[in-house]
Amino acid sequence: QVQVAESGGGSVQAGGSLKLSCKHSFRIHTPNTLGWYRERELVASITLAGSTEYTDSVKGRFTISRDIAKSTLYLQMNNLKPEDSATYYCNSGSATSDWGQGTRVTVYS
Repeated sequence: QVQVAESGGGSVQAGGSLKLSCKHSFRIHTPNTLGWYRERELVASITLAGSTEYTDSVKGRFTISRDIAKSTLYLQMNNLKPEDSATYYCNSGSATSDWGQGTRVTVYS
């Protein structure tokens, strides 16, 4: 059973930054794609080859990355907006694994 542990959330003023981390137990080559979800909306994904995709609302502000050796997924969040406030989760790109506890992000104006 795959386990994930998200961390790095917090409370930040609009325009600030946070970096989320997700320590996971996905196998190295499966799944091919991992993603960060805002509640249950996929906002960023990355493949094993390093190809990334973002939902329009975070393009240019969020950067997803992964350290395969450390089994860790990251989400660098810059220029945060109040509408980014949510609980963030990591999962496979198709959201087929059990959800973790998530990490809460609160952006205040």
